Amino acid sequence: MDMLSLPVTLILLGVMALVSSIKIIKEYERAVVFRLGRLLQAPRGPKGPGIIIIIPLIDKWVRVNMRLIAMDVPPQDIITKDNVSVKVNAVVYFRVVEPNRAITEVDDYLYATSQLAQTTLRSILGQAELDDLLSNRERINHELQNVLDSQTDPWGIKVTAVEVKHVDLPQEMQRAMAKQAEAERERRAKVIHAEGEEQAAAKIVEAAKQMQQYPVAITLRYLQTLKEVAAEKNSTTLFPIPIDLFEAFMKKLK
Repeated sequence: MDMLSLPVTLILLGVMALVSSIKIIKEYERAVVFRLGRLLQAPRGPKGPGIIIIIPLIDKWVRVNMRLIAMDVPPQDIITKDNVSVKVNAVVYFRVVEPNRAITEVDDYLYATSQLAQTTLRSILGQAELDDLLSNRERINHELQNVLDSQTDPWGIKVTAVEVKHVDLPQEMQRAMAKQAEAERERRAKVIHAEGEEQAAAKIVEAAKQMQQYPVAITLRYLQTLKEVAAEKNSTTLFPIPIDLFEAFMKKLK
């Protein structure tokens, strides 16, 4: 009985070892395998996707996600180039393009990328003025992406985009900017009003020149004015009389 149980036990152990050695890797994953501590170089890089075989007690493996990762950068206290203290947070989009390097070149590539993003954010934004930070957001995002991508490239990580999400200004700075914006709106309104007055004056001068060339136009304008005045229900009506009507009489007196 004992002689029969030993082969059965060995078979069961073999089946369990075979089952435990079979791993399923999803389409968006790769398996980085270490055999006896040495990185196992597959013919086409890391293993997967699909079914792979891991030798128990000999192979150690790490599952790596190859999808695009969106990582939030916590709010950072930053002093801009013009000595304004602000809080800025951002989001970094990156993906692992070389799983072997992501595992062997850095201890924890997610943590390392997060820390690098925070320090880079403080460094780059600290060299910019507040106006640039608020108005040239696209240029700053592109600069952050280039710096991060160049520094994470040895880790096998590709940074595809960096977006500054929110810039938190101090209350006194918000009030000052609101006053500045209001003053700018008033200035533009006054400029537009002055331009309108200038154009109206130019039109009046042009009309006066035309009336001077054609005196009958003055009479027509006078009659039109009388018509408009008569349409109003006024108790007293003043009729302006053009001086041109008295020119003939004045000539006879002379």
